[in-house]
Amino acid sequence: MTVIKPLDINEITDPELKELVERCEELGVPGGEFPRIVARMPEQAKALLKVMLLNFSEGNVDHRLKEIIRIQLARFSEDSYSSGLRSTKARDMGLTEEIIDAGSGDYEDSDFFTEAEKVALRYADQMFLDSSKVDKDLYDELKKHYTEAQVMELGAFIALYHGAHMAMRSFGSSQ
Repeated sequence: MTVIKPLDINEITDPELKELVERCEELGVPGGEFPRIVARMPEQAKALLKVMLLNFSEGNVDHRLKEIIRIQLARFSEDSYSSGLRSTKARDMGLTEEIIDAGSGDYEDSDFFTEAEKVALRYADQMFLDSSKVDKDLYDELKKHYTEAQVMELGAFIALYHGAHMAMRSFGSSQ
């Protein structure tokens, strides 16, 4: 049980917020529990969920890669709730548990990933594990494969979802 109980969907009276929470549940990420917890602060929740949905579901970085990064970070954070979520869009695009596990493990030696994907995974794990390694050399490597806008998209995605994972872990999520 979480230390902050998620609202029941019927307790959410703001129609826009309720629609956002339902969309999160439908897409599989950020699921239902996190949105129903942050729904206790409706105006902030609407802004946060809009950004999370926009950053995750849209943009110019492959959705499957973002899903792998999201799960990698959730596992690093020991956030059981977020680690167990799966994006329906990524699954429909062919993302498998085997690829997810490789992305959370020794991705550098994996045949599942291109060099571009490996540097993006490295960016994510270094942001979490040792941010001092996120330096000019890493950004130069990222820019060999991604536009500056895509590098910013990855950075914003990593920061946003890492923060959400840490919050869910601190809430003692139930999944």
